[in-house]
Amino acid sequence: MLNYPKLPESERLPRMDPPKGKVRMVLDTDTYNEIDDQFAVVYSLLSPESMQVEAIHAAPFWNNNSEGPADGMEKSYEEILRLLERLNVSPEGFVFRGSTGFLTNNAPPYDTEASRDLIRRALETPEDDPLYVVAIGAITNVASAILLEPSIINRIVVVWLGGNPWHWPNTHEFNLAQDIPAARVIFDSGVPLVQVPCLGVASHLLTTLAELERHVKGQGPIGDYLYQIFADYHADHFAWAKEIWDISAVAWLINSAWLHSELVHSPIVTDQKTYSLDQGRHFIRMVRIINRNGIFRDLFEKLAKHGT
Repeated sequence: MLNYPKLPESERLPRMDPPKGKVRMVLDTDTYNEIDDQFAVVYSLLSPESMQVEAIHAAPFWNNNSEGPADGMEKSYEEILRLLERLNVSPEGFVFRGSTGFLTNNAPPYDTEASRDLIRRALETPEDDPLYVVAIGAITNVASAILLEPSIINRIVVVWLGGNPWHWPNTHEFNLAQDIPAARVIFDSGVPLVQVPCLGVASHLLTTLAELERHVKGQGPIGDYLYQIFADYHADHFAWAKEIWDISAVAWLINSAWLHSELVHSPIVTDQKTYSLDQGRHFIRMVRIINRNGIFRDLFEKLAKHGT
């Protein structure tokens, strides 16, 4: 088992406190997996008062939208480029390809553009001003970077949308279940971690086509794009709402008062995709409740400002 560097609790615990002021951030996203990552990418780039987005890393995924994790990562990379084009943001030195697969036990981590970029930025980061890593997909890229250079634990804070709340009967959640070994690295390594669970927490971030038609459509090329991918996602929008889960992790950096959280002991992820709890483990911060209205209001106001 890898011996991870250990931050003194006097330093590690404050790093999981709600951020104060503008922070530096890297966004790790499986952007083409669904339609919520796109909203999160846009939300982060339209929030310069709260964060300086230094890079976007494409994460792997495997579902009906990809032929495998490598294809999912490449499609995510291409989707990031489409978003940046509509935002008039250059991708040069800003967007990086990530892992082409998921971690497996006793196999080396993925040495990729994304993992190396994260390592470089983390090592250049002062220990008293950590780099935030907002991850909204399988945590493969981040775990690979930690395994390649464990010392970055001392210089980053991970905010991850992944897993379900602990009272749930299982954690068969897409981001966590795709890469159990990577999730174990994040929970076991002692890296400062803010976990945003999905069912019952981020799942409160529901919106509808009618709401997006009123507040997103017509707000420039990016607003029209977000509206259209939402419209195309589901055939029948009558009395139907969709979770835009991923904006939750971005919102933590904007106004943590929207995400009520507490310190809890880091769980152990079992092979059965459940949590095992040990009160002797180190602490992480876990979000319990989300203010859906405050987050969407902020997002819509920023899209409106951008669209004028």
